[in-house]
Amino acid sequence: DNCSFQAMEKEITAAFGKGHADEIMSSIFKLKVTREDIHTLRNQSWLNDQIVNFYMCLVMERSKKEGYPAVHAFSTFFYPKLSSGGYRAVARWTKHVDIFKYDIILVPVHQKMHWTLVVMDFRENTVKHFDSMGQKGDKICRTLLKYLQEESCDKRNMRMDLSEWTIHSMGAPEIPQQQNGNDCGVFICKYADYVSQDKMMYFTQDDMPYFRKKMVWEILHKKLI
Repeated sequence: DNCSFQAMEKEITAAFGKGHADEIMSSIFKLKVTREDIHTLRNQSWLNDQIVNFYMCLVMERSKKEGYPAVHAFSTFFYPKLSSGGYRAVARWTKHVDIFKYDIILVPVHQKMHWTLVVMDFRENTVKHFDSMGQKGDKICRTLLKYLQEESCDKRNMRMDLSEWTIHSMGAPEIPQQQNGNDCGVFICKYADYVSQDKMMYFTQDDMPYFRKKMVWEILHKKLI
């Protein structure tokens, strides 16, 4: 309703307003988001690791509810560590997590100033690369599929039959695409949002300013709407 929409707008404007850059605006799961981080959600700005990681945590939280697929999301720092140091560099990341108990694993990937998302789906044995600029990500998918195999050997003493798995780069026209040079971070957050609900993606570039504002509210209130 109108009243609450105005209250939301007011809150978002205040969060985008002046204040100490390092003022903590929201914190959850050992993650802190500062005013400076929130400001990366302004139109035309590039999202930073803090915002992406916080949002992925909100997606994981929601997935604990009845009726949602079980989702685990890795931090944005996972993929660079894996690709530079191999399995050993990240073996301890899942000390308290059995990733094979989940339906979906999300891996945000940041390369050369561009965000993409990898979705590993245990229900259909697929590794999909979601790129809002439609570039191929088969190599990234292969790296992550190899990670799954090594994780399975290490944690379950089980070899995974990779011939049962497929990799696929998602781009136009399968998924919404960006029309500018700065919304890739918002796109991967929305891909994660929709994938984690098994929802069709009908959004477009035009929805990005609204999605940015909505993400500010969701981060401040630590819940997805």
